[in-house]
Amino acid sequence: MIHDLLAIGHASWDITMAVSHHPTADEKMVAESLQLSGGGPAANAAVTVTRLGGSAAFCGYLGDDLFGEAHRQELLAEGVNLTALVQGAYPTPLSQILATPDGLRSLVNYKGNRGYLAANAVAHLPPAKVILFDGHEPALSLSSLSWAKQNGRKTVLDAGSLHRGTALLAGKVDYLLASSRFASQQCETDDMQLALQQLAKISPHVVITLGAEGLIWSSANQQGEMAALTIQAVDSTGAGDAFHGAFALGLARDMEWFHLLSYASAAAALTCTRLGARPALPDAEAVQELLKESDQLEKRKYP
Repeated sequence: MIHDLLAIGHASWDITMAVSHHPTADEKMVAESLQLSGGGPAANAAVTVTRLGGSAAFCGYLGDDLFGEAHRQELLAEGVNLTALVQGAYPTPLSQILATPDGLRSLVNYKGNRGYLAANAVAHLPPAKVILFDGHEPALSLSSLSWAKQNGRKTVLDAGSLHRGTALLAGKVDYLLASSRFASQQCETDDMQLALQQLAKISPHVVITLGAEGLIWSSANQQGEMAALTIQAVDSTGAGDAFHGAFALGLARDMEWFHLLSYASAAAALTCTRLGARPALPDAEAVQELLKESDQLEKRKYP
Protein backbone atom coordinates (compact mmCIF):
# COMPACT_ATOMS: atom_id res chain seq x y z
CA MET A 1 0.00 0.00 0.00
CA ILE A 2 1.23 3.49 -0.88
CA HIS A 3 0.09 5.97 1.77
CA ASP A 4 -0.89 9.55 1.05
CA LEU A 5 1.55 10.80 3.71
CA LEU A 6 4.61 9.69 5.61
CA ALA A 7 5.21 12.16 8.47
CA ILE A 8 8.72 12.12 9.94
CA GLY A 9 9.51 13.93 13.16
CA HIS A 10 8.16 14.74 16.60
CA ALA A 11 5.56 12.99 18.75
CA SER A 12 4.74 14.12 22.29
CA TRP A 13 2.12 13.77 24.98
CA ASP A 14 0.16 17.02 25.40
CA ILE A 15 -1.22 18.37 28.69
CA THR A 16 -3.48 21.27 27.70
CA MET A 17 -5.19 23.54 30.24
CA ALA A 18 -7.66 26.34 29.56
CA VAL A 19 -6.86 29.37 31.73
CA SER A 20 -8.29 32.87 32.02
CA HIS A 21 -4.90 34.46 31.38
CA HIS A 22 -1.25 33.54 31.16
CA PRO A 23 0.20 33.48 34.69
CA THR A 24 2.70 36.07 35.87
CA ALA A 25 5.76 35.35 38.02
CA ASP A 26 4.93 33.37 41.21
CA GLU A 27 1.21 33.40 40.38
CA LYS A 28 -0.96 30.41 41.28
CA MET A 29 -4.13 29.79 39.32
CA VAL A 30 -6.80 27.17 38.62
CA ALA A 31 -7.42 25.79 35.12
CA GLU A 32 -10.96 25.87 33.80
CA SER A 33 -10.60 22.63 31.85
CA LEU A 34 -8.03 19.95 31.02
CA GLN A 35 -7.25 17.98 27.88
CA LEU A 36 -4.82 15.02 27.67
CA SER A 37 -3.82 13.62 24.30
CA GLY A 38 -1.03 12.79 21.91
CA GLY A 39 0.62 15.64 20.05
CA GLY A 40 3.66 16.76 18.10
CA PRO A 41 3.78 18.40 14.65
CA ALA A 42 4.49 15.30 12.53
CA ALA A 43 2.23 13.00 14.55
CA ASN A 44 -0.65 15.49 14.39
CA ALA A 45 -0.17 15.92 10.64
CA ALA A 46 -0.52 12.15 10.21
CA VAL A 47 -3.72 12.08 12.27
CA THR A 48 -5.10 15.03 10.28
CA VAL A 49 -4.68 13.02 7.09
CA THR A 50 -6.48 9.94 8.43
CA ARG A 51 -9.35 12.04 9.81
CA LEU A 52 -9.74 13.67 6.42
CA GLY A 53 -10.10 10.27 4.80
CA GLY A 54 -6.53 9.70 3.67
CA SER A 55 -3.90 7.19 4.71
CA ALA A 56 -0.81 8.09 6.72
CA ALA A 57 2.24 6.64 8.42
CA PHE A 58 4.35 8.15 11.20
CA CYS A 59 8.09 7.80 11.72
CA GLY A 60 9.57 9.09 14.96
CA TYR A 61 10.20 8.26 18.61
CA LEU A 62 8.07 7.39 21.63
CA GLY A 63 9.34 6.15 24.99
CA ASP A 64 8.51 2.81 26.60
CA ASP A 65 6.52 4.58 29.31
CA LEU A 66 2.88 5.34 30.14
CA PHE A 67 2.78 8.44 27.94
CA GLY A 68 4.38 6.64 25.02
CA GLU A 69 2.03 3.67 25.23
CA ALA A 70 -1.01 5.95 25.49
CA HIS A 71 0.12 7.86 22.43
CA ARG A 72 0.90 4.69 20.46
CA GLN A 73 -2.57 3.32 21.15
CA GLU A 74 -4.12 6.65 20.17
CA LEU A 75 -2.28 6.72 16.83
CA LEU A 76 -3.31 3.14 16.09
CA ALA A 77 -6.93 3.99 16.90
CA GLU A 78 -6.69 6.86 14.39
CA GLY A 79 -5.53 4.44 11.70
CA VAL A 80 -1.93 5.67 11.46
CA ASN A 81 0.67 3.14 10.26
CA LEU A 82 3.35 2.75 12.97
CA THR A 83 5.72 0.25 11.35
CA ALA A 84 8.41 2.99 11.34
CA LEU A 85 7.89 3.98 15.00
CA VAL A 86 11.03 3.81 17.17
CA GLN A 87 10.53 3.08 20.89
CA GLY A 88 13.12 3.04 23.66
CA ALA A 89 14.03 3.72 27.29
CA TYR A 90 14.31 7.51 26.96
CA PRO A 91 11.13 9.33 28.09
CA THR A 92 8.32 10.33 25.78
CA PRO A 93 8.48 14.09 25.11
CA LEU A 94 5.87 16.11 27.04
CA SER A 95 4.22 19.44 26.21
CA GLN A 96 2.48 21.64 28.80
CA ILE A 97 0.12 24.03 27.03
CA LEU A 98 -1.83 26.94 28.54
CA ALA A 99 -4.64 28.30 26.34
CA THR A 100 -6.42 31.60 27.03
CA PRO A 101 -9.94 32.64 25.90
CA ASP A 102 -8.56 34.75 23.03
CA GLY A 103 -7.26 31.58 21.37
CA LEU A 104 -3.60 32.25 22.16
CA ARG A 105 -1.39 29.75 23.92
CA SER A 106 1.92 29.33 25.71
CA LEU A 107 3.81 26.06 25.52
CA VAL A 108 6.64 24.35 27.42
CA ASN A 109 8.29 21.24 25.95
CA TYR A 110 10.30 18.56 27.76
CA LYS A 111 12.32 16.20 25.58
CA GLY A 112 14.85 14.74 28.00
CA ASN A 113 18.38 14.00 26.78
CA ARG A 114 17.63 11.41 24.09
CA GLY A 115 19.30 13.20 21.20
CA TYR A 116 18.37 12.64 17.56
CA LEU A 117 17.52 9.38 15.83
CA ALA A 118 20.29 8.11 13.58
CA ALA A 119 20.02 8.37 9.80
CA ASN A 120 19.59 4.58 9.63
CA ALA A 121 17.30 4.26 12.67
CA VAL A 122 14.51 2.83 10.50
CA ALA A 123 15.32 0.02 8.09
CA HIS A 124 12.24 0.36 5.89
CA LEU A 125 10.06 3.45 5.46
CA PRO A 126 6.39 2.94 4.54
CA PRO A 127 5.91 4.09 0.92
CA ALA A 128 3.99 7.34 0.51
CA LYS A 129 3.15 9.91 -2.16
CA VAL A 130 4.17 12.83 0.08
CA ILE A 131 6.87 12.97 2.76
CA LEU A 132 6.46 15.62 5.47
CA PHE A 133 9.24 16.64 7.84
CA ASP A 134 9.00 18.84 10.93
CA GLY A 135 12.79 19.04 11.32
CA HIS A 136 12.94 17.45 14.78
CA GLU A 137 14.82 14.39 13.46
CA PRO A 138 17.39 16.02 11.13
CA ALA A 139 19.65 13.03 10.44
CA LEU A 140 16.78 10.65 9.68
CA SER A 141 15.01 13.36 7.68
CA LEU A 142 18.01 14.07 5.47
CA SER A 143 18.48 10.39 4.60
CA SER A 144 14.73 10.05 3.95
CA LEU A 145 14.75 13.20 1.82
CA SER A 146 17.43 11.68 -0.39
CA TRP A 147 15.29 8.56 -0.85
CA ALA A 148 12.23 10.69 -1.61
CA LYS A 149 14.06 12.66 -4.30
CA GLN A 150 15.35 9.50 -5.94
CA ASN A 151 11.86 8.03 -6.04
CA GLY A 152 10.01 11.13 -7.22
CA ARG A 153 8.07 11.76 -4.01
CA LYS A 154 6.81 15.23 -3.07
CA THR A 155 8.47 16.68 0.03
CA VAL A 156 7.10 19.19 2.54
CA LEU A 157 8.72 20.98 5.48
CA ASP A 158 6.76 22.16 8.50
CA ALA A 159 9.04 25.06 9.47
CA GLY A 160 7.52 26.22 12.76
CA SER A 161 10.69 27.79 14.10
CA LEU A 162 14.35 28.04 13.17
CA HIS A 163 16.42 25.19 14.57
CA ARG A 164 18.98 22.71 13.27
CA GLY A 165 16.50 20.53 11.39
CA THR A 166 14.47 23.27 9.72
CA ALA A 167 17.66 25.15 8.77
CA LEU A 168 19.04 22.01 7.09
CA LEU A 169 15.85 21.10 5.24
CA ALA A 170 14.41 24.48 4.22
CA GLY A 171 16.32 24.76 0.97
CA LYS A 172 15.96 21.10 0.02
CA VAL A 173 12.20 20.39 0.05
CA ASP A 174 9.66 20.98 -2.70
CA TYR A 175 7.21 22.81 -0.45
CA LEU A 176 8.36 25.08 2.38
CA LEU A 177 5.50 25.80 4.80
CA ALA A 178 6.83 28.45 7.16
CA SER A 179 5.34 30.15 10.18
CA SER A 180 5.87 33.89 10.49
CA ARG A 181 8.22 33.05 13.36
CA PHE A 182 10.45 30.89 11.18
CA ALA A 183 10.34 33.43 8.33
CA SER A 184 11.36 36.24 10.68
CA GLN A 185 14.18 34.20 12.24
CA GLN A 186 15.49 32.75 8.97
CA CYS A 187 15.34 36.02 7.00
CA GLU A 188 16.12 38.38 9.90
CA THR A 189 13.18 40.64 9.13
CA ASP A 190 9.65 41.30 10.36
CA ASP A 191 8.59 42.24 6.83
CA MET A 192 6.84 39.07 5.68
CA GLN A 193 6.70 40.11 2.03
CA LEU A 194 10.47 40.57 2.05
CA ALA A 195 10.84 37.22 3.84
CA LEU A 196 8.67 35.58 1.18
CA GLN A 197 10.92 36.91 -1.57
CA GLN A 198 14.00 35.57 0.21
CA LEU A 199 12.49 32.12 0.91
CA ALA A 200 11.32 31.87 -2.71
CA LYS A 201 14.99 31.88 -3.71
CA ILE A 202 15.63 28.60 -1.87
CA SER A 203 12.37 26.70 -2.41
CA PRO A 204 10.10 26.47 -5.49
CA HIS A 205 6.89 26.63 -3.44
CA VAL A 206 6.63 28.70 -0.25
CA VAL A 207 3.74 29.44 2.10
CA ILE A 208 4.09 31.73 5.12
CA THR A 209 1.21 31.30 7.56
CA LEU A 210 0.18 34.41 9.48
CA GLY A 211 -2.42 33.10 11.92
CA ALA A 212 -5.57 35.23 11.97
CA GLU A 213 -4.13 37.31 9.10
CA GLY A 214 -4.19 34.35 6.71
CA LEU A 215 -1.19 33.47 4.56
CA ILE A 216 1.04 34.65 1.74
CA TRP A 217 2.56 32.38 -0.88
CA SER A 218 4.99 32.06 -3.77
CA SER A 219 4.69 29.34 -6.43
CA ALA A 220 5.52 28.96 -10.11
CA ASN A 221 7.02 32.48 -10.22
CA GLN A 222 3.81 33.98 -8.87
CA GLN A 223 2.95 35.40 -5.45
CA GLY A 224 -0.30 36.02 -3.64
CA GLU A 225 -2.17 36.02 -0.37
CA MET A 226 -5.22 34.40 1.15
CA ALA A 227 -7.33 35.68 4.04
CA ALA A 228 -8.06 33.50 7.06
CA LEU A 229 -11.50 31.96 7.40
CA THR A 230 -13.74 33.52 10.04
CA ILE A 231 -14.14 31.35 13.16
CA GLN A 232 -14.55 31.76 16.92
CA ALA A 233 -11.09 30.93 18.23
CA VAL A 234 -10.76 28.90 21.44
CA ASP A 235 -7.19 27.55 21.23
CA SER A 236 -4.71 27.89 18.36
CA THR A 237 -2.66 24.84 19.43
CA GLY A 238 -2.33 22.42 16.54
CA ALA A 239 -3.63 24.76 13.84
CA GLY A 240 -0.32 24.65 12.00
CA ASP A 241 -0.17 20.86 12.29
CA ALA A 242 -3.64 20.60 10.75
CA PHE A 243 -2.66 22.98 7.94
CA HIS A 244 0.42 20.93 7.10
CA GLY A 245 -1.41 17.61 7.20
CA ALA A 246 -4.28 18.83 5.04
CA PHE A 247 -1.81 20.49 2.64
CA ALA A 248 0.09 17.23 2.27
CA LEU A 249 -3.12 15.29 1.63
CA GLY A 250 -4.13 17.86 -0.97
CA LEU A 251 -0.78 17.36 -2.69
CA ALA A 252 -1.29 13.60 -2.68
CA ARG A 253 -4.68 14.17 -4.29
CA ASP A 254 -3.24 16.60 -6.88
CA MET A 255 -5.44 19.51 -5.79
CA GLU A 256 -5.22 22.74 -7.75
CA TRP A 257 -3.10 25.36 -5.90
CA PHE A 258 -5.85 27.68 -4.64
CA HIS A 259 -8.10 24.78 -3.66
CA LEU A 260 -5.11 23.28 -1.84
CA LEU A 261 -4.52 26.47 0.18
CA SER A 262 -8.22 26.85 1.00
CA TYR A 263 -8.48 23.22 2.05
CA ALA A 264 -5.48 23.46 4.38
CA SER A 265 -6.70 26.80 5.76
CA ALA A 266 -10.11 25.34 6.60
CA ALA A 267 -8.53 22.45 8.49
CA ALA A 268 -6.37 24.88 10.46
CA ALA A 269 -9.29 27.21 11.24
CA LEU A 270 -11.48 24.41 12.58
CA THR A 271 -8.67 23.25 14.87
CA CYS A 272 -8.78 26.66 16.57
CA THR A 273 -12.43 26.20 17.57
CA ARG A 274 -11.80 23.57 20.27
CA LEU A 275 -9.41 23.09 23.18
CA GLY A 276 -6.27 21.05 22.51
CA ALA A 277 -4.55 20.04 19.30
CA ARG A 278 -5.26 16.36 18.64
CA PRO A 279 -8.88 16.42 19.92
CA ALA A 280 -9.62 19.45 17.73
CA LEU A 281 -8.28 18.10 14.44
CA PRO A 282 -11.28 18.10 12.06
CA ASP A 283 -12.81 15.42 9.86
CA ALA A 284 -13.54 15.65 6.15
CA GLU A 285 -17.21 16.58 6.59
CA ALA A 286 -16.39 19.55 8.84
CA VAL A 287 -13.79 20.89 6.42
CA GLN A 288 -16.10 20.63 3.44
CA GLU A 289 -18.91 22.32 5.37
CA LEU A 290 -16.69 25.25 6.36
CA LEU A 291 -15.46 25.64 2.78
CA LYS A 292 -19.05 25.60 1.56
CA GLU A 293 -20.09 28.24 4.10
CA SER A 294 -17.11 30.40 3.19
CA ASP A 295 -17.92 30.13 -0.51
CA GLN A 296 -21.52 31.15 0.11
CA LEU A 297 -20.41 34.19 2.12
CA GLU A 298 -18.12 35.27 -0.70
CA LYS A 299 -20.96 34.95 -3.23
CA ARG A 300 -23.22 37.14 -1.03
CA LYS A 301 -20.45 39.75 -0.78
CA TYR A 302 -19.72 39.69 -4.51
CA PRO A 303 -22.91 38.69 -6.35
